[in-house]
Amino acid sequence: MDINAAQVKALREKTGAGVMDCKKALQEAEGDMEKALRILREKGLAGAKKKAGRSAADGVIDAYIHLNNRVGVLLEVNCETDFVARNETFRSMVHDIAMHIAASAPLYVSAEDIPPEVLEQEKEIYRKRALQEGKPEKVVDKIVEGRLKKFYEEVCLLDQPFVKEPEITVGELVQRTIAAVGENIVVRRFVRYQLGETLSE
Repeated sequence: MDINAAQVKALREKTGAGVMDCKKALQEAEGDMEKALRILREKGLAGAKKKAGRSAADGVIDAYIHLNNRVGVLLEVNCETDFVARNETFRSMVHDIAMHIAASAPLYVSAEDIPPEVLEQEKEIYRKRALQEGKPEKVVDKIVEGRLKKFYEEVCLLDQPFVKEPEITVGELVQRTIAAVGENIVVRRFVRYQLGETLSE
């Protein structure tokens, strides 16, 4: 059954579950919103959004060194309690994200971390390119918006397709884990080292 974006968006807003999880639930429920909501609740995927405002001051720092010893990652992920910080599901997610960072080399955790001047520069480049391509002025903003979304997917960790499961983003992986462990989780910061790369002053 075909599920449209509006249905997925509506279910996401109700539950805070990831895009793919909402789509699968709606397909399973044959478009019935209430049934889809029940499916997500049974899987423990609904309600992650409600936990997002809670303070996350505990957690772990994970280190991942790629097999050839040429790429290394240090990653801090926070949760609410020491109990969850020791939880295998949480720790496994953190290690998977560190491995993802090694493979995909994001520059920022999320779009909010991109410096305003970098964002403005990107917007200007996309605007000029669209005009040079002969696109009408009235659709240029829409094109810029679309290209910015693609830019976020390239440089922002939470917007990148997760390397081990490309049909979901890293952000959706975090949402799933929030639903599984019952606590807010925040990817705080990371550093990625690559052997021989030029260090900026």
